[in-house]
Amino acid sequence: QETLLSSQNPLLIIRGAHSPVTSSPAFNAPLTEPPLVELIGAVAGLQLVLMAPISLPLFVITVAAIFFVVWDHCMAKYEHRIKELLSPGRTLLDSHWFWLKWVIWSSLILGVVFWLIFDTAKLGQQQLVSFGGLIMFVILMFLFSKHPTKVRWRPVFGGIGLQFLLGLIILRTGPGFRAFQWLGKQIHTFLEHTGAGVSFVFGENYTDHSLAFKYLPMLVFFTAVTYMLYYLGLMQWIIRKIGWLMLVTVGSSPVESVVAAGSIFVGYTESPLLVRQCIRHATKSELHAIMTTGFATMAGNILGPYISFGISPTHLLTALIMSAPTSLALAKLFCSDYPTSTPVIDSRNLLEAASQGAFTSIFLVTNIAVNMIAFLALVSFVNAALSWFGNMFDYPQLSFEMICSYIFMPVSFMMGVDWQDCFMVAKLIGYKTFFTEFIAYEHLSKLVYLRKEAGPKFVDGVQQYMSVRSETIATYALCGFGRANALGLAIKTLSILSSTPVDINCHHILENAFASGLPQNTTDVVSCCQSLLNSTVVTGPGEVIPGGNHSLDSLKTCCELLKPSTLNCTWIPDQL
Repeated sequence: QETLLSSQNPLLIIRGAHSPVTSSPAFNAPLTEPPLVELIGAVAGLQLVLMAPISLPLFVITVAAIFFVVWDHCMAKYEHRIKELLSPGRTLLDSHWFWLKWVIWSSLILGVVFWLIFDTAKLGQQQLVSFGGLIMFVILMFLFSKHPTKVRWRPVFGGIGLQFLLGLIILRTGPGFRAFQWLGKQIHTFLEHTGAGVSFVFGENYTDHSLAFKYLPMLVFFTAVTYMLYYLGLMQWIIRKIGWLMLVTVGSSPVESVVAAGSIFVGYTESPLLVRQCIRHATKSELHAIMTTGFATMAGNILGPYISFGISPTHLLTALIMSAPTSLALAKLFCSDYPTSTPVIDSRNLLEAASQGAFTSIFLVTNIAVNMIAFLALVSFVNAALSWFGNMFDYPQLSFEMICSYIFMPVSFMMGVDWQDCFMVAKLIGYKTFFTEFIAYEHLSKLVYLRKEAGPKFVDGVQQYMSVRSETIATYALCGFGRANALGLAIKTLSILSSTPVDINCHHILENAFASGLPQNTTDVVSCCQSLLNSTVVTGPGEVIPGGNHSLDSLKTCCELLKPSTLNCTWIPDQL
């Protein structure tokens, strides 16, 4: 039984396919049960796919779609019967759960010990160092926990256990690794179609400026596809399923589970919008978990440039999925204590959704581009200043990268990186922490390229590249938005979402004032407009969510009246 299927659960407020944008109670209705016609059509589609053996991707997608559609259909129709059949077993478990849980935990601990002895130890000491590093990080988080005596250990062990299980299936089993390897190749092939649009706009020589005209346009293409999936309702459905899995296995709250699932697909500023109606009532522990999962994971729609850099798509996808449950585990360990909607996409049809997604990506692309220019220039200046300062002490090689190498070297070693590669991985972690993960992955791609060229590993005593194992660990370590300059934007987003809703009288004041043409410089109107503007969420051009359930017309009029410096009035779309 999906315990999230309740009227007050955040997972059910996610909008269904083709549903109108409205604030009525119907907007919060669960996704509808698939009709029998769809099941028959899916079976017919499977038969067609079986007659075309070369279409493996279509076959996999069809089989997965049929399985989940049939699952939803059976759960919707026979949920009560299944619950009645399982109720005797559940009663028996509840009566013996006190002793049974100790048996389960003891078995799991013994299983991990035997796994380390008979499997991991045979691979070398570095794997044991990684395990020791995991224990060290857990202990440190517990020691610095806000409420050590109130830590709920089920989310902690559940999140780490789920990460271990996912890693075991994906990386240590042949079918799991081949499946993700195949999925990574499909994504890489899919992203190559970006070249058709880029070459038409910028010409055939666009690869001469690969970052601006090859890698960043992939974000435009992928974001447009993401919006199309939102319009069709597929993205909401996937987030709902992953959220349910985390709720059952990790034991996190529905709000935390939805945000963690959404963080796999969207950024740290968009994922809280999935639980916008619940942020106001969230506990400090839940707010901490929301921020942690946002920083620990990386949006799936920005993987395109990293894959094009030459980073393994298999490891990128694995890191993206495995980071979500672990971030919940550590969040509940560090800060523990004893209702949701998706980003509104006001699209009339599928093509408009694609256009809106491409338009929204402008903010993301320009943000990455200007940050690359600013931060790389800043790094160059800092290195020049440090070199000048170090030259005074006969140490001109002093640089930002060297300082980061010494600071993060112990962290790199405890992650299992080979000792001779620790300084290089530490430098990448420094780039990611103090600047952006984009710069870090770009530097990692250069190291990967040098290794594949099989050139000399040391030139004038300077190491040129690192081992495959160290590259893989670095790929996982850099996967996330955990950087200093992301804190401000995340705090601002959560502050707006958790603000007190505008009083209902403001609805009447604004509507009556604007509709009747009354003087708009009264104290009440200005006060209500200020409250409306302060509670409005803006994620980009055309992506504006008015606060306090006000209309877009009222927001636009208030914006024109007060002309705030924090909101571009041209970004407000027209009321549908």
